[in-house]
Amino acid sequence: MEYNVEKQHEKGKLHAIERIRALCDENSFMEIYSGVRHNCTSFGMEKKDLPYDGVITGFGKINGRTVAVYAQDFTVQGGSLGLMHGKKIAELIDKAIEARCPVIGINDSGGARIQEGVDALCGYGDLFYQNVRASGSVPQISIVAGPCAGGAVYSPGITDFIFAIDKISELFITGPKVVKSVMFMDISSEDLGGAAIHSKKSGVAHFRCESENDCYRKVRALLDYIPHYFGDDLAQNEKYKFDAKKKAKRIEEIIPENPRAGYDIREIINCCIDDDSFFETSAEFAVNCVTGFAKIEGKSVGIVANNPMGVGGVLDCDASDKIARFVRYCDAFGIPLLTFVDVPGFIPGPQEEQKGIIRHGAKVIYAYSEASVPKVTVIVRKAYGGAYIAMCSKHLGADYVYAWPKAEIAVMGAEGAIGILYAKELKDPSKAAEVAAKSEEYKTEIMTPKIAAKRGYVSEVIGPQETRARIARSFEVLARKRSMDTPLKKHGNIPL
Repeated sequence: MEYNVEKQHEKGKLHAIERIRALCDENSFMEIYSGVRHNCTSFGMEKKDLPYDGVITGFGKINGRTVAVYAQDFTVQGGSLGLMHGKKIAELIDKAIEARCPVIGINDSGGARIQEGVDALCGYGDLFYQNVRASGSVPQISIVAGPCAGGAVYSPGITDFIFAIDKISELFITGPKVVKSVMFMDISSEDLGGAAIHSKKSGVAHFRCESENDCYRKVRALLDYIPHYFGDDLAQNEKYKFDAKKKAKRIEEIIPENPRAGYDIREIINCCIDDDSFFETSAEFAVNCVTGFAKIEGKSVGIVANNPMGVGGVLDCDASDKIARFVRYCDAFGIPLLTFVDVPGFIPGPQEEQKGIIRHGAKVIYAYSEASVPKVTVIVRKAYGGAYIAMCSKHLGADYVYAWPKAEIAVMGAEGAIGILYAKELKDPSKAAEVAAKSEEYKTEIMTPKIAAKRGYVSEVIGPQETRARIARSFEVLARKRSMDTPLKKHGNIPL
């Protein structure tokens, strides 16, 4: 079959078939439904023969394992989606569910095919329905490799991971022309819905890539960390590297002496996982928390962590959404969860309250409580108030909770607590020594992890250098965990 490759190259983009070949193992792609054509007879469409109706569909292999792939071809009627175009993709997803393999969609489309009217909308509806059917059954990955506008954005929006590409991706409900006509605002496609906007501000894109080839490389890498279907055993790398001596020394040095000072939680993460195995998701969005996949003794785990380097590691609306969705993904596909806690609380103030921090924060509590996969939590420094509970505490079903000796677990920090308990004394200079003594008593008697350990809320107080071994052994013990404690119900109602 002939493809209009040059037309895409002129735009600095690969053609749909080139994209599939770059993504899949060499000579592994098998196209299906190449003979499908539209059945529209309006506005001169009866005279147009659109090859494969503008979307290439089929099955290939990535790292030797089967995947379903579709790629919209912008050179064929702008990659627009009509009835048969949508049905092709929907049928592919249905077949992928039956074949128990991931679905990867490469989106490059001008949107709904206007000439087909409601038939085009039917095509989108069929696609959305299959996206939802596949959710939690097989992984769904969306690559935005061109425009994706209007109703088209909701198929990627339903999928598990979205990859955006610098200077190529465009993702928005309404394009710049509509924005100008309705809101009298001049804005470029890049500023409205480019890769950076969705990876940094909206959080819609989980990965931002510098080029198409970089994107396909990262998709291939992601598939090495996740199960390829619900019930799939997580692949274990027989050979893994971990420099125990070097990392044991480094992990003792990471947390600053000043309890208010920030640091990058990724340093602690990297001291506990196999060398160079951290694969971060949504790295540029909600930087006060970190999510991603890693290997521990060759086995995949999902990692969630507060990051004091970003806004002190507080939980706000965006961080809550990021954490909750990642936790639910891992739980859906049976990926064990490892949580590192250093959180001073939920963010205060009218701005976040008005955005709905109560509703968003509740998602974290719900997601962790609902998750039945093995859950291990490590409290490395602060764990205050409701945020202590929310970050996979024993109370939300964590299997093992470990705390470092200098960890602080309390309703709030010493300064805030003393400010409330001894408000009158603080106003009297003559009682400064008494207040200072009470502050020290609060730190040593209330905030210490030993109290939580006595109550059974902390499984063990451990030294930083013990952390990797404790985590690995805990997940080994939990490898065959099965949760049976579920009340009779259809499903819960997460506070979306």
